[in-house]
Amino acid sequence: MIIRELRTEDVEPLCAIESRAFSMPWSAADFARLIRDRDSLYLVAEEDGRVVGSCGVTNVSGDGEIDNVVVDEAYRNRGIATALLRETLKRGRAMGVKAFTLEVRVSNAAAIHVYENAGFVSEGIRPRFYEKPTEDAMILWKRDD
Repeated sequence: MIIRELRTEDVEPLCAIESRAFSMPWSAADFARLIRDRDSLYLVAEEDGRVVGSCGVTNVSGDGEIDNVVVDEAYRNRGIATALLRETLKRGRAMGVKAFTLEVRVSNAAAIHVYENAGFVSEGIRPRFYEKPTEDAMILWKRDD
């Protein structure tokens, strides 16, 4: 597996993965914008020449907002999300990020497990944050003191 920065040619396959994984996936324009945004870093995992997952962070005044951690269903449970998150945190720190945050559906036990293993801690709930279906989000933070 190779972890590298998102490129223009990755947008279409990444959109396909997102559309299968999320009820409200990001658009190609959303990902294209990230490639140009100097405060954002978006990584993809590539296996056998194929994009199989992604994770991103946007630096907002020293706080890193983790976005859309996703792995193609056929490649799950292989440590890809963990590797992507680990590399995103490492590179985010190099961008000047001091603390990382994300939201996750309260029902997504597998993702919560990955985040907690990476040192994220729940600091609250955002009621009805998600749509399709409506669900609360758990707010997680990783603060490197």
